[in-house]
Amino acid sequence: MSPKIERALVSVSDKSGLIEFAQGLVAAGVEIFASGGSRRHLEQAGIPVREVAAYTGVPEMMDGRLKTLHPKIHGGILCRRDRPDDMAAIAAQGIVPFELVVVNLYPFRETIAREGVSVEEAIEQIDIGGPTLVRAAAKNHAFVTIACKPSQYERILEQVHASGVTTPELRRELAGEAFLHTSAYDTAIAIYFRNLRAKAEAQAFTTAGYPEDLPDRFTVSMMLKQTLRYGENPHQMAAIYRAPDAAPGSLVRAEILHGKELSFNNYLDLDSALAVARSLPVPGVAVIKHNNPCGAATADTLAGATDRAWHGDPVSAFGSVLGFNVPVDAAAAEFLAEPDRFVEAIAAPEFTPEAFHILTTKPKWKANVRLLAVGRIEPGRGERELRQISGGMLSQTADDLPDDETEWKVVTDAKPIDAQWADLRFAWAVCRHVKSNAIVLGKHQALVGVGAGQMSRVDAVEIAIKKAGDRARGAVLASDAFFPFDDSIHRAAEAGVAAIIQPGGSRRDVEVIAACNQHGISMIVTGRRHFRH
Repeated sequence: MSPKIERALVSVSDKSGLIEFAQGLVAAGVEIFASGGSRRHLEQAGIPVREVAAYTGVPEMMDGRLKTLHPKIHGGILCRRDRPDDMAAIAAQGIVPFELVVVNLYPFRETIAREGVSVEEAIEQIDIGGPTLVRAAAKNHAFVTIACKPSQYERILEQVHASGVTTPELRRELAGEAFLHTSAYDTAIAIYFRNLRAKAEAQAFTTAGYPEDLPDRFTVSMMLKQTLRYGENPHQMAAIYRAPDAAPGSLVRAEILHGKELSFNNYLDLDSALAVARSLPVPGVAVIKHNNPCGAATADTLAGATDRAWHGDPVSAFGSVLGFNVPVDAAAAEFLAEPDRFVEAIAAPEFTPEAFHILTTKPKWKANVRLLAVGRIEPGRGERELRQISGGMLSQTADDLPDDETEWKVVTDAKPIDAQWADLRFAWAVCRHVKSNAIVLGKHQALVGVGAGQMSRVDAVEIAIKKAGDRARGAVLASDAFFPFDDSIHRAAEAGVAAIIQPGGSRRDVEVIAACNQHGISMIVTGRRHFRH
């Protein structure tokens, strides 16, 4: 049964497209009931409207908190047209049926995204009547059409003008979208309150860095930001979604200033580039290839850091993605624009006008390079991160908090000199961003060799040394996990490695330390592992 649409109830926060939609409904003979700002908006456009308060006999009160929560409203939405008892009940109470409900919700997400919004302001943007109307109409979609997004207006109007009714298929589709709409809205509110609690209990962490408790359940709600050309490979469909509470400086909030459409792999690499850059001293630069850092550096100037990061592995850097923890300036842009260099994408807090001009006019790849301004780079916050597995999700706190150096121990006879301490801190910061088993070599606070994602730690050491070449002599080595044997130490000593930093904890730590002492290598044990699977 598809009842003719004779009455529409309108109560919207987002009024885009509403006047044109209402004009089309009136032209089709539909009577419109509206409340508050929606009524005033339509009346100012000369559209005849019946006031909800006049119909219910109850005025709006409590600064608009109570408007549409009334039996004469919900009875008209929930009544089943094929049930004589339902129709007799509403007739006895002077209730008219509504065949169309046009409702979208208070701008809660937009409100909490503003700087300095108080809890009281956020609470007043929690919609009560709106979700109730949407859910009621969606539940009774056998007879009622629910529109909760302006993008739905055109399809509804086409069917109303064609036949005076909407099809059951459209009503069912809109009902599903409506329940997603209210679910996402409630999730955004739940996340907001969860984050309030997290801020209030910011110090309530165990020594392992985990919250003292984990929720029994939680809901994930994401908003579609953009469909992508394809996924990791051309035969895979892909899209990017944004979390309601996406933090400042995150990739999904970035402004794309220039370049062709970003790919699925671009987003993965850019996220890694930002993560590495975030952990580096300023000015810091990270060069990412296939989701691993092939270069990273800090220096007195950004151009110097860019040069040293690129030359960590210039062959791999060709066609890479870069992350900066400070605005890109003209000198850094000039370095990247040299003819023998090619960059896919760059993420940075911002780009100076001179840097933007250079990167979009000078290099041969100028038309396609993607430039993303992410705003101020925030430090890591140890927030919950999710990874999908078959049938569910894994949840953990992000490994983006700095280690407590008071827990570090020099366990060898040789002690690191000051310059080595700076390199050890740098290499340790980068190592956690390399796929395990991970070995990195650093020298003068620049990455000179990486062994990533190997099944054997000694193979990872071998690859890192090969990448570094002569630069391995005098470099420091960082390992994301302990050395199970002393063979890696002997190989590092042969290459000229001067100092090592690693978590420790192996049953053969004594043998590993003895090997370092044999070669005069200093070693720091941090007590904390940084696997990245």
